[in-house]
Formats: sequence, C-alpha cells, structure tokens
Amino acid sequence: MEEVAEHVWAYLQPDGGWCLNNAGLVAPGGRPVLVDTAATEARTRALKEAVARITPHAPGFLVNTHSHGDHTFGNRFFADRALVVAHEAARAEMALAGLHLTGLWPDVPWGEVRVELPGLTFRDRLTLYPGDFPVELIHPGTAHTAGDTVVWLPRQRVMFTGDVVMSGATPFCLTGSVSGSLAAVEELRALGPRTVVPGHGPVGGPELLDATAGYLRRVQRLAAEGRAAGLTPLEAAREADLGPYAELLDAERLVPNLHRAYAEAAGAAPGHPLDVETMFREMVAHHGGLPACAA
Repeated sequence: MEEVAEHVWAYLQPDGGWCLNNAGLVAPGGRPVLVDTAATEARTRALKEAVARITPHAPGFLVNTHSHGDHTFGNRFFADRALVVAHEAARAEMALAGLHLTGLWPDVPWGEVRVELPGLTFRDRLTLYPGDFPVELIHPGTAHTAGDTVVWLPRQRVMFTGDVVMSGATPFCLTGSVSGSLAAVEELRALGPRTVVPGHGPVGGPELLDATAGYLRRVQRLAAEGRAAGLTPLEAAREADLGPYAELLDAERLVPNLHRAYAEAAGAAPGHPLDVETMFREMVAHHGGLPACAA
C-alpha cells in the first residue's frame, strides 16, 4: 500500500506486467471504497490483508474499472460485504468472458476464483460517498475496453485510471479503441489530476497521460504507414520503430494495437468486434511464445 493522499492508498503489484495489476483504497470512514481486486485467490487475499491493516472496516463498495480478470477475479472475496459497481458494458463483458483468462495461462495457481458480477451498474457517471467527500465514477468512452471506469477524487485530485493508462507498460487496445483511448486521455487531462494511479505500474502524475497519448499516436502513425505500404499489422509490427516506447513492458501488445488502429483507419467504430483469437495468436508469434503471466 502506498498512501497517495489523505484517506487514499494505491495497492501496487510490481512490475506491472501481465496480470500484475494495481488496486486502490479510499477509506475516510465506515464504508471504504476498494478499486479493483487481483487475478488470483492468493493475490486477492494479500490485498484483503493489506486493506485490513489500513482500516478496520470492510469495503462497502468495490469498483471494477473494467472487465478483465486480473482486476475482477477477486471480487468474490469481498462481495459478502461490498456492493460491486461497474459500467454496464463491463458487467456484460464479464458475463460473456467468464474465466477465459485462466485458459490462456493454465499453469498459474488461480485458486478458487469465479466471476462475481457487479450488483450496480451505471452508464455515464455515478458518485459514491464513503465519507464526507465524493468519489466520482466516470466512463470515458471506449478506450481500453468498452466498459472502462475511471475513479476520480476531485478534492484530492487523485485519479485511478484502470488500464486506460499504464505506467512503464505498453497500452493495450485489443477489445477497445486506439482513437477512443486518445480521446479518453484528453478527457482525463482536462480534470487536472495531481496524482495518477494507473492500472499497472508505478504511481505518477500527468506525465503518465502524456506517455500513453504519445505511444498511441505512434501506433496510429505506424498503422497509416503500414497500410500505405500494403503490410499486414503483424508485418508492420515486425518492421516498427517504437522509439522511446521500445522499452515498455509487454511490447508484443503492438500487434493487437495495430490491428485495432488498422480497423479504425478503415472506418471501424471504436470497440467494433475484431477476431480477438487471431490477434492474440499473432501477438504470441511476434513475442516468440506466450507472454509470461506472473499471477
């Protein structure tokens, strides 16, 4: 746990690679807000112990920033006391995906995880009051997924972005949108955050928004050049110069990001369904094997 403001903590799982997500805690009183859980039973129990060291009160609200299992599989270990909240599209995605993530990395000791769907959903904005200040839930449009939620604390100017923003790790738009992510980053920038807690990687400030936008603009540029040269997204990825973004964790995500950027350049709407299985296979081929999941 890293205290980032009064009554506000970030729970960090280094180094922020595949399945090593961040969570958060807002605990000004008797109904704390937990932001996300973790991928496995063991990691979620460690999170639960960390929360108990901060506050004697069990979380009253659990906000899922999006549907992916590394942020939601631990819901069941809090759902006896907490109301699970998410965007309406995230709930639908969770129901559809089930435990699919566990099949990608079958050797991970997942434990007794299961899908615990949100009991409360919203469409655009929702405000929670765990104490005497507001915790605003904002849907910034289709970005990392179609159902992203950003948790914004205007009084503290702290923002939990989920995977719309990552720190030191490659952005990922497999089921979301490159253009939508860029629009979301600008919406978040306009709020004027002082502290940004990303979905993966170290806590930072507005510079994390800048880095995310810079990478995504480069993806769009690579897509435009690749299409003009008649290259497939995989071929474009193999020839790509990522410049200052080459050292980001999980660079293989460039392949699905390019697939998404190609589709959008051809007129597809943000979040338009693509062949996810093909994109994932190509990503694995580009990486030279299945990326490591440290869950």
